Amino acid sequence: MLTLSKVTKTYNGEPALDGIDLSLPEDSYVSLLGPSGSGKTTLLRVIAGFETPDAGTIRFGGKVINAVSPHGRGIGFVFQNFALFPHLSVEENIAFGLLNRKHEAVTDRKVVDARVRDMIALVGLTGLEGRATTQISGGQKQRVALARTLVTEPKMVLLDEPLGALDANLRSRMRSELRAIRERCGVTFLHVTGSEAEALAMGDTVLVLDAKKIAQQGYADTIYNRPNSPAVARFLNCYNLFGGRLSDGVFSSAAGPLPVGKFSLPSAQSAYAIRYDRIAIRPREAVAGADEVRIEGTFVASEYTGAAVNSFFQLDDGKVFEVEQHLSHSAPEAYQPQSRYSLAWKKEDALVYG
Repeated sequence: MLTLSKVTKTYNGEPALDGIDLSLPEDSYVSLLGPSGSGKTTLLRVIAGFETPDAGTIRFGGKVINAVSPHGRGIGFVFQNFALFPHLSVEENIAFGLLNRKHEAVTDRKVVDARVRDMIALVGLTGLEGRATTQISGGQKQRVALARTLVTEPKMVLLDEPLGALDANLRSRMRSELRAIRERCGVTFLHVTGSEAEALAMGDTVLVLDAKKIAQQGYADTIYNRPNSPAVARFLNCYNLFGGRLSDGVFSSAAGPLPVGKFSLPSAQSAYAIRYDRIAIRPREAVAGADEVRIEGTFVASEYTGAAVNSFFQLDDGKVFEVEQHLSHSAPEAYQPQSRYSLAWKKEDALVYG
């Protein structure tokens, strides 16, 4: 549906996008994940037509749209701050795009009213039609902004950190609501976020943007279990990473020699990664099994997160090492501050880059 080939964009000589290549399917929910400054919003604005790329080609529906104006692309945009009109009611905000668009504006009031009524029902705002947008909650404002875009029947909707202004409980609820709305509409959503949890939970496909390029594209479980570079693994915020060098089946690191399994990934940067929830905490005197890797660390503190407990250990080189224990597996154990523990994992669970 949407294809970008070698798309670049610079500001004052500094690259904001550096040779972006991507292809997005129809009728899907796509998450775009990246750290601050990686170019996420710039990429959305280039796709929407608010910015012009310096080089490269953008195809949408099989047609090159580089020179097509934003309102002629058939692509909707939902802004992070919602960009609602405070002097208009919920109903009037949603109708605005139909009545005022430059091409094919809908002037028949009965048609407008019917489409707005259907959209209000779709996003769950029935009963709030006459309220001012200053009189509704953050989640309701989000739905108004989405309805205002969807009522114009775009073929794709771009969402720029749409949950960023909501509190934690509302963000969680809106995740499922956005997915349900997308499925009922049958259009592709491209959802930009800086939250790895949000990206993995929302996207049928996840794109990871790093250093102004697409670092990885794939299913959420593939990205989570097999990040294709140390940079992607680091940004997922669920892996301990060691720098070092791989040689003869052993990864030499500041934590000591780490035996490796059969799985390794080619990378310009050498690294060893083990996911937080793959690690066992044992007494210091515990011996590693034949298929395990073992290091030692000094317990610092634990953090309760609801479904899990994250425990932090300081290694001999000063590095902080994190372990996640899901409470569904067992009751949390109490560890003694400043005491030494054995930290072990199966060598086949580690990812080795180099």
